[in-house]
Amino acid sequence: MVKYCEVLALHDEHRTTRKRPKWCQKDAGPLAYVSLLIICLICWTSVFPSSLSHCAHISPIPTSSYVQRQNLLAELLHSLNASAYIAEPGANAAYFANISSSHWHLSERPLLLIVTPRVDEEGSIHATVTVLTPYFEATRAKLLPIPSASTVTFAEWPEDVDPYAVALSTIEHFQNSTVFVDNSIRHFIVDGLQEASPSTQVISAPVEIRRLRERKNEDEIEILKCANEATVLSIRAAREQMRIGMRESEVRALVEEAMAAAGLKNAFALTLFGENAALPHGSGTDRILGNHDFILIDCGGELHGYVSDVTRTFALPSSIISPRQLALWDLIHRAQSAALAKARNGTITAEVDHAAREVIAAEHLAPFFTHRLGHGIGIEGHESPYLRGGSDDIILTGHTFSDEPGVYIEGEIGVRLEDCFYINEIGEAVYLTAGVGGQATNPWKP
Repeated sequence: MVKYCEVLALHDEHRTTRKRPKWCQKDAGPLAYVSLLIICLICWTSVFPSSLSHCAHISPIPTSSYVQRQNLLAELLHSLNASAYIAEPGANAAYFANISSSHWHLSERPLLLIVTPRVDEEGSIHATVTVLTPYFEATRAKLLPIPSASTVTFAEWPEDVDPYAVALSTIEHFQNSTVFVDNSIRHFIVDGLQEASPSTQVISAPVEIRRLRERKNEDEIEILKCANEATVLSIRAAREQMRIGMRESEVRALVEEAMAAAGLKNAFALTLFGENAALPHGSGTDRILGNHDFILIDCGGELHGYVSDVTRTFALPSSIISPRQLALWDLIHRAQSAALAKARNGTITAEVDHAAREVIAAEHLAPFFTHRLGHGIGIEGHESPYLRGGSDDIILTGHTFSDEPGVYIEGEIGVRLEDCFYINEIGEAVYLTAGVGGQATNPWKP
C-alpha cells in the first residue's frame, strides 16, 4: 500500500509536505485498498484531459479521395505506356487502396494490389483494381476495406499454382509490356513476376508515380497538422508532470500516455537526458534527471494512418541551465528557422539542408551536425523526398518534410529541435505545428 501511495504522490506537487492520508498508513485495511483503486482510476483518466478532443473534428481520408488517387495512377500508367502497377500491403498500397501492413501482414504467400488502366468508350481513363490472394485466404481478403469506383476483382491462386502467373493473367496485354512495382516490394516477388513472363519489363515505379503520394492534398495536410499539433500539446502536458529525479522511462511513459489521450495511435517517445542525447537515436540508460540536464524528446503517433514527428529539447522550471547549453539551443533554433525560410516551391532539397548547416558551421560546430536535415512525412514517418546534401530533388507544393537540425557532442550534450512543415498552395513553407505556436520559443517554452 505504501508503495502505491508513493506512486500516486508523483502527481502531487506538494508530496514532500503533504500529510499521508489514512488509506496510506501501513496498517490500512482492505477497504483502504478499494478506496485507493478508485482514486487511482480517477487520476489515471484525468492526468491529461485537455488534449482529448483536439483532433475529434478531423475525418479519415474519404472514399472519393482513394478513387481519385486510383484514377490518377491509371492516367499516369496510360501516359507512360505501362500496363499495370503492383504493390504489396504497405504504405503505397495503403495510399492507393487502404491496404496497409496492419490490415494484412506480409508472409511468403503474396497478396498483391494490381491497378490497371481502362479506357472507356468516351476515351476517359479509369482504374481497374484487382487483388491477388491465396485461395485459402480469399474470404478474408474480400473483407479488406478497399475503396473503389467499381467492383474489386479477386484473383485466387491455389498453392499448387504459380501465383505470379495468376497475377499477370489479370493484366491485359502484359506480354512485351512494362509493369511498374512498388519501390518497397520484396525482391522475390519481382523475380517471380519476371520469371513468369520474361518478355515483360518489371521495374520500380518512376518518380511521376512516387510524387502522387509525396504531394499531399488538403485532407492529408489537415490530418498531418492535427497529428503534429496534438504531439506538441502532449509534450507540453507531460512536461507539467515532470520532476527532477524522474527516470527516462518514467518521462517516456508520461509522453506516450499524453499522446494516447490526444487520440494518437502507436505512440513512441524517444527520451534522453543530458549527455545521453548526444546519440541522436540512442536508447538511453534510464538515468535520473538532474538539475543541470536538458530533456530531449523525439516523439510521434498516428492519426487516420498519417504520422506525426516532433522533437523538443527543453528544461524544467527548476532546472539550472548553463550559458553554453543555452547558446547551443539558440544555435539549433536559428538553424531550424534558416531552413524553413529557404524551403520554397522549386527549391532543391540540398539547398535547404545547406541553409541549416551553414548556421551551425558559422559557430565551428559543423562536425557535430551528423545527420541529414530532414525527411518526408505522411503515411510513413520517413518517406521521400529527403532534405539532405547531394540530393537534386525539387521541392513542390504539397510536399511535407521534417526540419530537425541538431548538434551532438558525445559525452557532453545533444540538442535537436524538430517541427514538420508543408509547402502551401503559394509555394511557402508553413509548420504543421503552426496552429499551436509552431517551433519552440525557448528551452522553457517547448
